[in-house]
Amino acid sequence: MSNNNRTNNLIKWSIIIGDFVVLNIILFISLYAIQATVKWSDEDKKLFLIICNVGLSFSEYFFPTTIHQRLVGVDSILKHVTLLVLSQILASYLLLRALVFGPRVGLSLLTILPLLLITFGLLRLIERGLLKRLRKAGFNTRQATFVGSNEAIYELYKKLLSNPTLGYQLKGYYGSLDRLPQQGSLEDFSKLLDTPEQLMLGDELYLCISQKERGLIERTSQMCDQQLVKFYYVPIPEETLNLEHIMLEDLELLTNYTSPLEDPLNKVTKRLFDILLSSLALIITGVLFPFIVIFIKLQSPGPIFFKQLRTGLDGRDFYCYKFRSMHVNKDSDKVQATKDDPRKFPFGNFMRKANIDELPQFWNVLRGDMSIVGPRPHMLAHTEQYSHLIAKYMIRHFVKPGVTGWAQVTGYRGVTQELWQMEGRVERDIWYIQHWSFWLDMRIIWMTIKTIFIHDKNAY
Repeated sequence: MSNNNRTNNLIKWSIIIGDFVVLNIILFISLYAIQATVKWSDEDKKLFLIICNVGLSFSEYFFPTTIHQRLVGVDSILKHVTLLVLSQILASYLLLRALVFGPRVGLSLLTILPLLLITFGLLRLIERGLLKRLRKAGFNTRQATFVGSNEAIYELYKKLLSNPTLGYQLKGYYGSLDRLPQQGSLEDFSKLLDTPEQLMLGDELYLCISQKERGLIERTSQMCDQQLVKFYYVPIPEETLNLEHIMLEDLELLTNYTSPLEDPLNKVTKRLFDILLSSLALIITGVLFPFIVIFIKLQSPGPIFFKQLRTGLDGRDFYCYKFRSMHVNKDSDKVQATKDDPRKFPFGNFMRKANIDELPQFWNVLRGDMSIVGPRPHMLAHTEQYSHLIAKYMIRHFVKPGVTGWAQVTGYRGVTQELWQMEGRVERDIWYIQHWSFWLDMRIIWMTIKTIFIHDKNAY
């Protein structure tokens, strides 16, 4: 445990030192550019450099890097980078003004701001990639002990150990699941709690038993505290009502559905972001439009755009726009595209794999029918079909549909030939609705952009 913490601290401090190196390179470049227009004295330059470094020290204390954490997502990384840079610029400005710094620095700091955001963001992604490689090679690992016989403990085991870049290794398992190598039964684990040196204990212990076994849960937690092992309790799904706590003044209620997007401020934030990004995307689409038109017309007669009624917010229908990627056919409103679908023409197939056919949907976003990120809108025939087959299917319509979504970037894109595929998609759509944040949207957008260069095998 202590060796692991030392390694994590070494990684953390290496990243912080790298931040200061990058900051000073950018500052020296910026000072050279400033000198070309406005003359600063050597004392002003030195003070500017010192204060900017003090500002970064302040920011690193309050918004430290998170990439050394194992289960951190791109959204969390981007959030911390943004807060780090914004607080550094603000702290530097306030300190310089407090010291009655001679030259006007507001514009200079604002000029540096986007450069720092882009550079630090790219630096974090590179550092994260290197750290994943390091863990995959067997360094900076954590050993985990799993206890329990419920299927939930196996799902957790798969999540932590199936991806070697997370750096988890199995230390021991106590339970009755044949799919895991057993060190003993649950009864053996309970008997050995008073002699923990005989247990196969790792850096972390995950316990999945019934909540009725309160005594065993408390004993395990106390043992972990004494042995400096991180303790986690994994609830059994069957014992959980999956209801959310809400407050009606001083009265606590339970409901089956809540979402951060019910907050008016979050709604406004998401809408403003939609308007900004969709406007930019439509400008890019306008540049590409003549070339797309030529290729479509050369390969398939018919309209440039394909429009289809789909189910949107609150179950209302709207016309969803795309660049046409198939020959005109009578089954477009009933049959999903498949891998070798004869209805697709070559350039249409390329557009679908690279998501280019979705570009006109930014017009839907600007109009307010859709959002950049949200559950993908389905054709009316599918809404009718699956609303009767999947109990929670219609929950996905509590928010605006999206150009991209959490289900699409986590393996549930493309044709749904079997019911379990749609159930998995709906499950992820509902998770997104309940866990929405601006940074989660940023993470999904980043994962979607990557598919332009690394084609999704499920993209038909």
